[in-house]
Amino acid sequence: MPTTRTATTHWEGTLFEGAGKVTLESSGLGTFDVTWPARAEEPTGKTSPEELIAAAHSSCFSMAFSNGLAKNETPATSLDTTAEVELTPGTGITGIKLTVRGVVDGIENDKFVELAEAAKAGCPVSQALSAVTITLDAALA
Repeated sequence: MPTTRTATTHWEGTLFEGAGKVTLESSGLGTFDVTWPARAEEPTGKTSPEELIAAAHSSCFSMAFSNGLAKNETPATSLDTTAEVELTPGTGITGIKLTVRGVVDGIENDKFVELAEAAKAGCPVSQALSAVTITLDAALA
């Protein structure tokens, strides 16, 4: 059965001078400030759509990879995943770099990388973002 998660944004003003607040409605975890300068320059304590995409991508990939490792009968002790989402103002999101380091007993690095690539391809967030080049740097810790 499908699930739906919801976030809302209230924005006031123009793109460059205005500001907004994005609220994570489904989880109730909070409301976060967003502005164009925080998106295109320095965050200054605010979030951005790209940071939220990075959070979604790193967590989705980690879940998919954890599942693939378990199915390989080499469950992860730990996985540390970073997603870097690059925004080029005037162009859009121009790339995503996933970096994962894992502690996994009983696996060779080549197999770890192979399963990481499969997780990247199978992760629903990767699939949703497939219009953008997604690179992967995977290695055992």
